[in-house]
Amino acid sequence: MKILLTGATGYLGGNLRPKLRDAGHTLVVLARDPSRTAALVPGARIFAWDGVVGLPPAEAFDGVDAVINLIGESVAKRWTVERKRRFRDSRVLPTRALVERMAGMSPSARPRVLVSMAGVGFYGDRGEEVLTEKSAAGQGFLATLGREWESAAEGATALGIRTVIFRSGVVLGPGGGILGKLLPLFRLGLGGRLGSGRQYFPWIHLEDLLRLFLHALATEGLAGPVNAVAPEPATNAEFTVALGQALHRPVALTVPALALRLGLGEMADEMLLVSQRVSPIRAIESGFDFHFPLLGPALRACLAAT
Repeated sequence: MKILLTGATGYLGGNLRPKLRDAGHTLVVLARDPSRTAALVPGARIFAWDGVVGLPPAEAFDGVDAVINLIGESVAKRWTVERKRRFRDSRVLPTRALVERMAGMSPSARPRVLVSMAGVGFYGDRGEEVLTEKSAAGQGFLATLGREWESAAEGATALGIRTVIFRSGVVLGPGGGILGKLLPLFRLGLGGRLGSGRQYFPWIHLEDLLRLFLHALATEGLAGPVNAVAPEPATNAEFTVALGQALHRPVALTVPALALRLGLGEMADEMLLVSQRVSPIRAIESGFDFHFPLLGPALRACLAAT
């Protein structure tokens, strides 16, 4: 396929690019800074677009078979009113613009499939409830953002474009992501559970998420929301113990919920103390085989590659 990619230089995009090339696909990249991106993404055709102002260039879509949309500013920082606006604008506006550009193309020239990122924040705080793709949206900023983000992508469905939306859990992988932040603390013996530790922590190994993109591109019957999480549910306490065991470090500490709320505000409740017991029903039903269904082996594989 000829694939148009946004977010090509982020953690996920940087790991996905070689997977797509190894599978024989050709890449076209939309980038805010084409000169910088050209150095990071050799061999791809690059078009300038900031993602917020105007539509992406029409010529970038020439001959494109699929669009993979990874664009969006990281929400893993203390929230402010201005940052929350940026979180929304960096996701919803570019996704709408991509769909609007495709709407202006003749039906025969449009890409056949759009794969767009979203997150399990869509579900809000749901305690012990098992959440599938049929579960309703929850409450809170991330749930509202998720509804808007997904709605923007779903506009492609009305154009006859098969649309797959990944509601991703926390991505565990070497060289960055959440483990890049946690490993220094845990190696010093400063790891511990957050709050009660009973909250469910949806996760997926990076390798499985990358393979899931290839699966979505190739599986014609897959469309709509897909929970991009591992099959094994794990609580924050279980994750903490598993990471400590993988590192052979103690994890006796507890960070009180009150301290997290004082330090991080609203973000603490919606990202660290929230409970989301998410199940990947549609991925499994579509024939996807997880290489890392269990948390312990997934963490050990990440550490071995670090």
